[in-house]
Amino acid sequence: MASTATTGAVLPPTTTDTSRRGERKAVSMWIWLAVVVAALLPLIGGPTGLISNFYFLQLSLMIVYAIAVLGLNLLTGFNGQISLGHGAFFAVGAYVTAIMIDRYEVHYLTTLPVAMLVCFVVGYLFGLPALRLEGHYLALATFGLAIAVPQFLKYRHFEPFTHGVQGINIFKPDTPFGLPFSPDQWMYLVALTCAVVMFLLARNLLDSRTGRAMMAIRDQPLAADTMGINSAHTKAIAFGISALYVGLAGALHAIIFEFVSPDSFRFELSIALLVGAVVGGIATLAGAVVGGFFVQFIEKYADAATKLVTQTVHLPIELEPWTIYGIVLIVLMYTMPMGIAGGLRLLWMRLRSRASGNP
Repeated sequence: MASTATTGAVLPPTTTDTSRRGERKAVSMWIWLAVVVAALLPLIGGPTGLISNFYFLQLSLMIVYAIAVLGLNLLTGFNGQISLGHGAFFAVGAYVTAIMIDRYEVHYLTTLPVAMLVCFVVGYLFGLPALRLEGHYLALATFGLAIAVPQFLKYRHFEPFTHGVQGINIFKPDTPFGLPFSPDQWMYLVALTCAVVMFLLARNLLDSRTGRAMMAIRDQPLAADTMGINSAHTKAIAFGISALYVGLAGALHAIIFEFVSPDSFRFELSIALLVGAVVGGIATLAGAVVGGFFVQFIEKYADAATKLVTQTVHLPIELEPWTIYGIVLIVLMYTMPMGIAGGLRLLWMRLRSRASGNP
């Protein structure tokens, strides 16, 4: 009697495969539902006044940081390269857009792909010599990049373009086609559209041959070389793609914030992006959304939380905002070592297991 292997018969899907597919479909359905609700917020909150333009500005910045965290996650989480300098690519993307709008009066949407292309080239070229470095040596080199770029932006020979320490002021674009949205609501929709496109591209990238090669290099570099994967080229490409994502985030940030200056992109920004990637959930796409929320809101409102705690508990000393920020990080790392997205996924799996009667 011929076996299944010799006859080439296709085995039916197992119960585990079916449950995983059902889980993925359910997650995808909820994600698209959240995207639709987010896209309807200007229609719901704008005319009724339930959501002010200030909150649309905050939501736009959260989306921007989510794109940046996603770009860093592609490099660190899915390729295994540690970077402490992605704030530099954020600055490059922001300045490319600001210079094109301010000096050459280019349409703001046209500046986005240009900023992405420039950052991809810069990231790829930086990634080539950095391939000889691994681990903390690579992290130190990228940290030097984060420190150096803001100083280059202040260099007097670049002042005709960058305006030095004064920075560049640009104006937020008006809503086109007579749509009933304010500029803040319109830019929120632009940022949301860019985020949806970039997240879809990231998912397709990870399912492609390049994405599988990136993860193979992260997990087993020697085995990847044995399989014929060009590790040097793949790492450089991963660095370029990561810089492309962060550059787009920087370009959107410049348009939304209406101002760029060298001091806006100090090395603390690079640290914040890395913290957002780890806290949100490294090597997860959903973690980038959580990380963007953390970078924008937790750090921003740490000052308010510090004052509230001091007044409520009547502490004899005055806490600093970084104290609350650090405490939150410590608690999250102890309670959710896989990040918030990973912790929520683990909790959901346990609840489903208990609901189905499994121990």
